[in-house]
Amino acid sequence: AVVAVDSIQTMYHPDYESAPGSVTQVRECAARFLELAKSQNVAIFLIGHVTKEGAIAGPRVLEHMVDALLFLEGDRQYQYRILRAIKNRFGSTNEVGIFELRGSGMVEVKNPSQLFLSDYRQRIAGAAVTCTLEGTRPILLEVQALTTSASFGMPQRTAAGIDHKRLALLLAILEKRGGIQVATADVFVKIAGGLRIDDPAADLAILMAIASAHRNTILEAEALFLGEVGLGGEIRAVSQLEKRLKEAEQLGFAVAYVPRQKMDQELNLRLSVVEIKHISEALEVLR
Repeated sequence: AVVAVDSIQTMYHPDYESAPGSVTQVRECAARFLELAKSQNVAIFLIGHVTKEGAIAGPRVLEHMVDALLFLEGDRQYQYRILRAIKNRFGSTNEVGIFELRGSGMVEVKNPSQLFLSDYRQRIAGAAVTCTLEGTRPILLEVQALTTSASFGMPQRTAAGIDHKRLALLLAILEKRGGIQVATADVFVKIAGGLRIDDPAADLAILMAIASAHRNTILEAEALFLGEVGLGGEIRAVSQLEKRLKEAEQLGFAVAYVPRQKMDQELNLRLSVVEIKHISEALEVLR
């Protein structure tokens, strides 16, 4: 029913003199496997190497020959893995699978939001919750931040789970538009659980976590922060806001701070939705 080839770079066809892993060998071996899959109605998984940057190592011809390209990604220090489709001839690439590594193998995570928020109720300064989209699945995540006085001349900017340049940009907005001076402070930001996100809807939560840590003020435990932050400090609209709010409601959140935008449908939610237009309005929550 299923054939797993680990790995395609080690396959060798005797009709060709080039070494295993070369363009010729990878192309011809993949073509034979493709012919086998079509003629015998067998699902074949060709496992290939990737570089440190996450791209396919070696000849990229393999990427164009296969029907679907799947990436299994995650931090080796954590037990969670995300199965993501980069290419799919038979369906959407917007769907992801989230799995947990256990002694019995990889087990599907039914509700990843509960998994990544399991320790959030401890109530500490520098923590804020946002909702990101992995494919079409909304996942609630905790953003953690810490600020301390710089011990040396150059303040540190350390980011885990978000892009380093994105953190620098958000810090500039927080200082210029929000009035919170962090230029002389070391700033550390991480996404709890080891996930890496690039969803702009998490901008507001990142800024609120940093401001909360800098002022040593605890945010509401049942508060959700959503919104992309522009260079002028304005809070911009996010995609699929309704789906994110429904996920927050199911996990017992009481209030959501969101951009002022028109929703596609009317929602009868138990949680309170507070619309904000500027970062200064969001910072009023800390007071």
